[in-house]
Amino acid sequence: MRFDLTDLRLFLNVVEAESITHGAERTHLALASASARIRGMEETLGVPLLERGRRGVSPTPAGQALVHHARLLLQQVERMRGELGDYAKGLKGHVRLLSNTAALAEFLPEALAPFLAAHPNIDIDLEEKPSHEIVRAVAEGLADAGVVSDHADLSGLEVFPFRTDRLVLIVPHGHPLANRRGIAFREVMGEEFVGLAARNALQQHVNEHAVRSGHSLKLRVRVRGFDGICRMVEQGVGLGIVPEASARRCRRFTKIRAVRLTDPWAVRSLVVCVRRLDALPSHSRQLVERLTNPSATPSGSATNAG
Repeated sequence: MRFDLTDLRLFLNVVEAESITHGAERTHLALASASARIRGMEETLGVPLLERGRRGVSPTPAGQALVHHARLLLQQVERMRGELGDYAKGLKGHVRLLSNTAALAEFLPEALAPFLAAHPNIDIDLEEKPSHEIVRAVAEGLADAGVVSDHADLSGLEVFPFRTDRLVLIVPHGHPLANRRGIAFREVMGEEFVGLAARNALQQHVNEHAVRSGHSLKLRVRVRGFDGICRMVEQGVGLGIVPEASARRCRRFTKIRAVRLTDPWAVRSLVVCVRRLDALPSHSRQLVERLTNPSATPSGSATNAG
């Protein structure tokens, strides 16, 4: 059986993305090369590994077995890299970190920068996803760690506090709601909004709570980030919902007002979740410890959620 690590990483990426094209992109391979590698694996094993359909691909029973073994092998390789990192300067550690929108936009940049500066031999693959998808990926071994809202079902994972995230309603100066100290989400269901992309993790979170209240958001325009929302709101295009940290920062260069949402779902504790801290490669453990306790690097501080 002549599989290499690139084959295994490619296969995991394809399964996670449910697409050979997107799996190839994540593995930094051309589509033709990725397709040839997948076919080669299937020919070597003598069984199909993927079910190919109009909407993408999914693993066959044989493919699911390969996913399990590939994860174990790649995790062992990462552990080896971490353990030997002090001795083999040319061998880099690699951490796959998933994050929800709020943490990625407002908290992780300043948290990751000093870690990366202090650890030049560690690379981080950082990707944005909704919290529930992150939890599933971490539980299935597709990511080393995730930063999620504690509203997600974290059963069976080890959880570490990270930050507190409060969502606020932003309105332009002079708006009738500008002087309100707090407001319930249902009170603004008739208003027009500026939102994020449909697949954005935070936008999905807000949309779900709109549906639960029996409404749907009236989105005038979608933009790529919180700064764009704040600028559009300033111009009177619509209202917006952003993390309080984003609103505070954007108030330096836009004329907006922030009104706290009184709904319980608008206040979220952000946490770092892992399957087992002691099973992670040393460089992944170092990252988790740095994120959850910037002033120190303790070990054994995990608590079991659920």
